Amino acid sequence: MFFSIIIPLYNRPQEIDELLHTLTRQTYTQFEVLVIEDGSVNDAKAIVARYANKLDIKYFFKPNEGQGFTRNYGFERAKGDYFVIFDSDCLIPENYLEVVSDYLYAHKLDAYGGPDAAHESFTPVQKAISYAMTSPFTTGGIRGNKKHLGQFHPRSFNMGVSREVWEKVGGFILTRLGEDIEYSIRIHEQGFKIGLIPDAKVYHKRRTSFAQFYKQLHFFGRARINIYKHFPAELKLVHFFPAVFTCGVIFTLLVNLFYWPLAYLCNFILLLYLMLIFFHSWQVNKSLKVAFLSIIAAFIQLTAYGLGFMQDFFKRVVLKQQ
Repeated sequence: MFFSIIIPLYNRPQEIDELLHTLTRQTYTQFEVLVIEDGSVNDAKAIVARYANKLDIKYFFKPNEGQGFTRNYGFERAKGDYFVIFDSDCLIPENYLEVVSDYLYAHKLDAYGGPDAAHESFTPVQKAISYAMTSPFTTGGIRGNKKHLGQFHPRSFNMGVSREVWEKVGGFILTRLGEDIEYSIRIHEQGFKIGLIPDAKVYHKRRTSFAQFYKQLHFFGRARINIYKHFPAELKLVHFFPAVFTCGVIFTLLVNLFYWPLAYLCNFILLLYLMLIFFHSWQVNKSLKVAFLSIIAAFIQLTAYGLGFMQDFFKRVVLKQQ
């Protein structure tokens, strides 16, 4: 099986350098790499050129359109039997393609997704963010894992589709705001088999600061409403959890200001939840500092997603704005 690895890139030359370095260490070598620069001001052409003798690699520069359409640009130029999509802020374990190849031969998936994890080199903030995005006590509990709820939808930081899927379904029709979920729904609807490859993990840096993390998760909350506008049945009760949590936090703040008798109960429930996150993160990460930061990361994740979700729910569902 020959893989085409497709990486959209926008103003992140240092990230692509680290990602390409991990690809030079793959134990399975039947692959090409396509780096598509999406109208970057700070491009990575010179960095990519340094890997010309280490990888079967091609570099393209195109006007800015967003990551979905940039991946399509790569699909159109790929030679592989299977297209593998990574975000530029990922590090790839050296056995990744070997794991994927073995699994696909055994299970015949038309498309797949894989989980993410924190690399030992990540900063404490990055490890805390990774915990928040993968924890069973946050929205990580409904994402890429063995016990996901409902139909599995791969996320585009670690996703693969066969050439047959590309030829019959096409590529992304959204360039952002939930484009990967929308794409996987169409793949499902065409009768193709999608599955999780549990051991095909990547180390996903996501964001390097809590401010960047807030902005990203606010965007994710809006993306869920964008998916709903295309596929109403895909809005599940569980997707309201961050909004409910956010409303609960606001309610707790109000009762602390105006009605102390109820404040004790609200404070206790919130404290119990945050302590659950603290001790679970401590167990997972073996670090008190990361455990403490995980409380902040989880709080940001839920409130940012919840606010983005409520914002676009009100604008696009209640007010019916485009």
